[in-house]
Amino acid sequence: MPAEKPNILLIVADQLAAPFLPCYGHRVVKAPHIERLAADGVIFANAYTNSPLCAPARATLMTGGLPSRTAVYDNAAEFRSSIPTFAHYLRLEGYRTCLSGKMHFVGPDQLHGFEERLTTDIYPADFGWTPDWSRPGERIDWWYHNMTSVKEAGVAEITNQLEYDDEVAFLARRRLYDFARASDTLPFCLTVSFTHPHDPYIARPKYWNLYRDEDIDAPATDPVPYANMDAHGCRLHDMSAMCEHEIAEADVLAARHGYYAAISYVDDHIGALLATLEACNFAENTSVILTSDHGDFLGERGLWYKMSFREHAARVPLIVHARGRFRPSRVATPVAIADVLPTLVDLARPGASSALAAPIDGRSLLPALQGSSADPQATVLGEYLAEGVCAPMVMVRQGRWKFIACGDDPDQLFDLEADPHENRNLAADPAWAAEAANLRAIVAARFDREAIRRDVMASQKARLSVFKALTKGKVFPWDYQPLRLAAEQYTRNHREVTATDVMSRYPPMKAERQ
Repeated sequence: MPAEKPNILLIVADQLAAPFLPCYGHRVVKAPHIERLAADGVIFANAYTNSPLCAPARATLMTGGLPSRTAVYDNAAEFRSSIPTFAHYLRLEGYRTCLSGKMHFVGPDQLHGFEERLTTDIYPADFGWTPDWSRPGERIDWWYHNMTSVKEAGVAEITNQLEYDDEVAFLARRRLYDFARASDTLPFCLTVSFTHPHDPYIARPKYWNLYRDEDIDAPATDPVPYANMDAHGCRLHDMSAMCEHEIAEADVLAARHGYYAAISYVDDHIGALLATLEACNFAENTSVILTSDHGDFLGERGLWYKMSFREHAARVPLIVHARGRFRPSRVATPVAIADVLPTLVDLARPGASSALAAPIDGRSLLPALQGSSADPQATVLGEYLAEGVCAPMVMVRQGRWKFIACGDDPDQLFDLEADPHENRNLAADPAWAAEAANLRAIVAARFDREAIRRDVMASQKARLSVFKALTKGKVFPWDYQPLRLAAEQYTRNHREVTATDVMSRYPPMKAERQ
């Protein structure tokens, strides 16, 4: 590996399920720039979110810790400033750290180690979306998912989400030019985090028209009748008010059409970022990592969105592209987004992840990137502690097996090699009793589920009270306000006009012609 510290470009797409990308086997979606990264990079074929919901997953991505370690249980749980993130560690290694886009940080700290943040977040930073496990089955209409995004999938020229991602991409590219024009040569870590292809399933005509209606594939699994759903499937159905709308086949295909088009939209932005790396002469020494916080059912099994450890909701892309550092390969070993922090730290300085300031639940993927053989016993753990459950839901992915347990729900065991669509629950099958017992033992050794449940409920009770109080009287929002000094932009009178023109140019002006 080259001794020089690589620049790092971390790209996060929201709610991007790995099964919907061409490099993971999908035959309809068009994502040529992601395909180029994958063709010349390392593809982790079985990468998972450690928690299938935005804020908990992103906290895990940033810290390497599971939700029970970070206390980021749900989309309204505070991310404490005292928890080290990859941005902190990379700053200690001499990196510039910058965020453009969504990270769903909840609480007054909206930086978490980043030196600068170019945009506000698309989601609120307060405690308003706190679930309440003391009221099981209650649907919170004002912020829960519903079927509107499925019923109204289609074409629009501008939306809340498109406006946001346009800004994210523009400011990220501008910051790359700033890095190129800087007088120093410090390495950078730029995190670019898009809100697409997260629902609503709406796209600009340019991207919608990349796909013909007749080419959109139906879900690989048929809808499961409510009476035959597993317990958590029933809760997801109720949470999203699926009974309030009749979802026709045309609705399903339109939503998938919009989702595919949104992937192509993000792919275009990724292509522009890669082109900017080339234009700035960064491409040869920049490690590009693409991943997501969680996936999307997108109609599989008749379900939508995430909040589940089933494959479409939990399996995410993880692609690492670094010219001259890692040979293109495909890694089958199960990995997780908790592995991103130690991997980034080791990219900055090999071996540095062995001396982190706080415990983590991930492991460095640098050996796998360098071609080390797969660990057949590699284990991925997951927790879901938010809406739709009233007790911790935990997951173990090891080898060919996936095991899911949640409170009084019947356990679930799936053989993903023989049953990739998870149609047959083997947990109660005597033929697979040994496998189920082994995975239950892993759960028992790692998780004190009753203690976690108490901690979650205590946190919910406190946050619900604090949110109610903070909405009374004078309100001071925690939402991030980007700091942009207009006096330092473009042409100003504290600097000569020519000096501004020279300073802003890249590549630099050539010496005066003789």
